[in-house]
Amino acid sequence: MAKKRLISKGKAYINATYNNTVMTITDMSGNVLVWSSAGSQGFKGPKKSTPYAATQIAEQIVQKLKPFNLKELDVYVKGIGHGRESAIRSLSNGGLIIKSIKDITPIPHNGPRPPKPRRV
Repeated sequence: MAKKRLISKGKAYINATYNNTVMTITDMSGNVLVWSSAGSQGFKGPKKSTPYAATQIAEQIVQKLKPFNLKELDVYVKGIGHGRESAIRSLSNGGLIIKSIKDITPIPHNGPRPPKPRRV
C-alpha cells in the first residue's frame, strides 16, 4: 500500500442516481484518495439508493480519510437520487468542514429530436 499523504483540502463528488449512490474524495488536483458506493457496502436492489445507504457510505468515507488528515471539503453533487442531502449531512457530522456545495447535474439544452408526425 502506498504511503499516505497529509492533505488539508479536498473535493467530494457525490453521484446520486435512482439506482445507486457513489461517493469519491479527491485532492485538489483530482487524484482519487478514497471512494465508496452503496453496492460496495453490501446494499442490494432498491436499498442502494436510500438516504440510509448514503449515510453509511459517508461514514465509511470519513473512517477511510483519517490517515490523510483531511479537514476541508468542496462538495460536488450530481444526480437526482434520494441520497444527496443525507450524504452531505453525514460528511459534515463526521467532522469535516464543508466549504462549498455545487450541483453539477447535467441539464439538456434542447433535448433529442422530436418524433416524426404519425401517418394514419
